[in-house]
Amino acid sequence: MQKYETIKQSTFSASVYRDGVNKRIRVDDVRGNLPSLLTHLETESGFDQCEKLIIKAREYQFKILLEMGYVHEGEVTHYFNGDTAHFMSKFMKDERRASSYWCDEDAILSSVQKLRRQPHEKIAEQSIQLAEAGHAEELAHLYQKVFQLYPVPLHDPEYIRDAMNKGTIFVCIREDDQVISAASAEVDSQYKNAEITDCATLPHYRKGGFMKNLIAKLEDELRSREIYCAYTIARALSYGMNAAFHQLGYRYRGRLANNCYIYDKMEDMNIWEKDLWQ
Repeated sequence: MQKYETIKQSTFSASVYRDGVNKRIRVDDVRGNLPSLLTHLETESGFDQCEKLIIKAREYQFKILLEMGYVHEGEVTHYFNGDTAHFMSKFMKDERRASSYWCDEDAILSSVQKLRRQPHEKIAEQSIQLAEAGHAEELAHLYQKVFQLYPVPLHDPEYIRDAMNKGTIFVCIREDDQVISAASAEVDSQYKNAEITDCATLPHYRKGGFMKNLIAKLEDELRSREIYCAYTIARALSYGMNAAFHQLGYRYRGRLANNCYIYDKMEDMNIWEKDLWQ
């Protein structure tokens, strides 16, 4: 089960994402007494099923969490209306903390960061569409073909329609009467940031530069809506996706260990960020 909720107590208020599928809880924002929130979460029924607790901490909360044994895994420097969000994590199981691929991922990152940042080859503008509710079935079909596992239920057209209704922007490329490549931007209007996510291309159409063009289109849409902090959380084992974001000017901001089930297993995820003002 996955759900967002707002928890309000006399000493704190917090936005919390409970993610039973990935056995984690993520706190996207907390105001007030941080230790009280953590005590509240840790004493709740069902908390024993959580293997990882992630807090998106503000600057003044950073050292509090360090003192409480939380691990700093990365950051997005312009997340909170221009202020930094530190990704602070607590692991409840040794196996959730230990990554089987960390050195391989370091090698991929090092190789990616040696690539030159250069303008990508643009495809015809009319080839890229802003997806609408009527495209939900095709988008879901694409994600079913590309991902055996995914952190959210993108295989369900209703989930995609609901995301669109809540402000997520989907862009896609269609060919041969089907969506062959797509990506989205999950917009946080309150804090003026957006997560670039749901990036997928059918295997036969890869290496055509489609994803870079889709991401560039999303960036244009975000600028038009005065959203200037763009970030992504990409599979650390994916050379292609990390290379795409690096070459588009995104900066590496850290790695989240055993963050979610994606593709075919639990994976580490790299954080990349871009200031769209530049």
